[in-house]
Amino acid sequence: MSKNKLGLVFGFSAYGLWGLFPLYWPLLEPSGALEIVSHRAVWTLVFCIIFLAITKALKSTLATLKRPGVAIKLFAASALISINWLVYIWATNNGHVVEASLGYYINPLIIIAFGVILLKEKMRRMQWAAVGIATLGVLILTIDYGRLPWVALALAISWGSYGLIKKQLGLGALEGLAIETGIAFIPYAGYLLYLGNQGTGQFGSSPGLTILLISAGAITAIPLLLFNGSTTRLPFTTIGLLQYITPTLQFSIGVWVRHEDMPTARWVGFLVIWVALITLGTDLVRSSRTVDNSVA
Repeated sequence: MSKNKLGLVFGFSAYGLWGLFPLYWPLLEPSGALEIVSHRAVWTLVFCIIFLAITKALKSTLATLKRPGVAIKLFAASALISINWLVYIWATNNGHVVEASLGYYINPLIIIAFGVILLKEKMRRMQWAAVGIATLGVLILTIDYGRLPWVALALAISWGSYGLIKKQLGLGALEGLAIETGIAFIPYAGYLLYLGNQGTGQFGSSPGLTILLISAGAITAIPLLLFNGSTTRLPFTTIGLLQYITPTLQFSIGVWVRHEDMPTARWVGFLVIWVALITLGTDLVRSSRTVDNSVA
């Protein structure tokens, strides 16, 4: 299999698995969102440690914490990924899958905004158009919901901020995830021990649920490894377009599997968001071709 085809397999697999997450987290009920996030973090750390030990990268990963500037950013990243996981799992298990998908649809636009505001990057005309169209879409959805779509905004902002920090750090995805879950290990493990002592924790309540809770670690880390494999084999443009697989699957699950309410105004709002993303995707492809031609 060629390098490009293998990259596409990895990319489709990673984004496809992320898109199917709304089918997995409800299986962990009656565990609450915080209990699920705690198990997810603890077992992800275990998975990462095993993988890093096998690849002999554990020592170099731990050495990263000795650099104060890096350690502070990793603490911030740990807090942001915790917020993202907690909001996402709560939304998935409480009938807000469609709104959660909106968060990942608008995330590229949030990243562009961060680039302009924080990194002083310049936007092209089509990017300005995409942001303007998306803003209109969010306004329509705000009117429809009767409130700001806070789930979507919380997911987009937390993930965008997390991505910004990780970009500055330049660490490998799995190494970074191991440190981030390691930082949060004590509070999460402490909370699980508290639930166990109170007799309210779901771990051990049934073999099936216990296996699913433990599997949350692999479920979290495996798509990340596949994503890493795709980024080293595919152009940035292709990765940028593949990312829309995830929210599209989430949206489809929310509408046609979970049967969440979709009034006409909500469809209009999402249609406007999709137009914004098509505009952004077109700009991404055009700019990539321009770069390729100039290099040639």
